[in-house]
Amino acid sequence: MSTSAQGPKPAEPLTPVRWGVLGVSHFAMHVSLPGMKRGPLTQLAALASRDLGKARAAAQSLGIPRAYGSYEELLGDPEIDAIYNPLPNHLHVEWTARAARAGKHVLCEKPIALSAKEAETLVAVQRETGKRITEAFMIRNHPQWQQAREWVRSGQIGDLVSVQMALSYFNRDAANIRNRKEVGGGALYDIGCYAVNTSRFLFGREPARAMALIARDPDFGTDRLTSGLLDYDGAHMTFTCSTQAVAYQRVNAFGIKGRIEIEIPVNAPADQPCKLFLDDGSTLNCSSAQVTSFPAVDQYHLQSEAFSRAIRTGGPVENSIEVAVGNMRVIDALYRSAESGRWETI
Repeated sequence: MSTSAQGPKPAEPLTPVRWGVLGVSHFAMHVSLPGMKRGPLTQLAALASRDLGKARAAAQSLGIPRAYGSYEELLGDPEIDAIYNPLPNHLHVEWTARAARAGKHVLCEKPIALSAKEAETLVAVQRETGKRITEAFMIRNHPQWQQAREWVRSGQIGDLVSVQMALSYFNRDAANIRNRKEVGGGALYDIGCYAVNTSRFLFGREPARAMALIARDPDFGTDRLTSGLLDYDGAHMTFTCSTQAVAYQRVNAFGIKGRIEIEIPVNAPADQPCKLFLDDGSTLNCSSAQVTSFPAVDQYHLQSEAFSRAIRTGGPVENSIEVAVGNMRVIDALYRSAESGRWETI
């Protein structure tokens, strides 16, 4: 009798995660959801708005089968596994907690809260419910950022000593939530949070103290120009972010023997390649920089797929609720420093 060796059975395909969406924000409809719906593990199953007509129109435009006229109805749907929460900043904690207590995993847009104290309540909610809660810093899933971190970790640029970030756009629309202080508007919450998050991502540790300067809009009361300095125990992160300056973004990470430049660090286009520069500094006009191009990818697609996979496999998530709390602690310190005029301990 002859026998043939049997190889390992192929892994069973993962079941798609059925997602529900809270709200019909312009950002969700035009930026994040079109990317999310492309993922085989991300099944957009339902959408809710406080206006049923808006919910139905939004759901139809994205091919989402069910629409609800209240957030409560969506959370009560037993077929929904996970919730995407892109509501205005001041509603993030409340509806993330309610979703988790309704038995749903939650991917919440940044900033996850308006203070570290608020964010810490979600750590307790995650422990209480056993549901995954994570903050949506989609850039951590983009290959350009993962490559940059790998270069830092592998010593490609030597010891990392400084990260610099500039991030700005111009918006003086009084009705826009980014210009409404009472709902968590302003430059630091909206875009400065990326500087904090990505520097922690590259350094791989927490800063010890922070200092900031803030210029506020006289009409809105929001910070329209914020510059910050983070002390990573002798290494530094410096940034400037603005809601009222020419549109621009760039990151430079400086080591003792090389430099990494990320051309479009935050709003990486889903339909165009991205470029990463690795420069040994042998010329000052940057002609010595080696260019690495990354094929076009949708970072919102990558983010939701990674979270769906973590839900199904029990694997780690890139930006856990504990990481999110750390980000808010730094942001709190920056706001305190702007008031005190001193370094503030994190």
